Amino acid sequence: MTQLRPAAACAVEVWGVPVDQLGSFLTLVPPPLCLGTVELADGTWQKGFLCEPRALEGATEITHHGGWLAYRSAAAAT
Repeated sequence: MTQLRPAAACAVEVWGVPVDQLGSFLTLVPPPLCLGTVELADGTWQKGFLCEPRALEGATEITHHGGWLAYRSAAAAT
């Protein structure tokens, strides 16, 4: 299995999902995405989107963009 280490900090969005709706929300998350625990810059830990290791094969490294939205903006500009 691939061991991952954070290459850099990335911007994230923090959303509030009511606890009673978390189960139904989880069923909508398509693989290879999954939910797990991530550490934020302020040292707190929150549930967030992760990716199953199988998705890394052939994947594009986007960390240098600083986050998903910045990557999408850069991709749209090219």
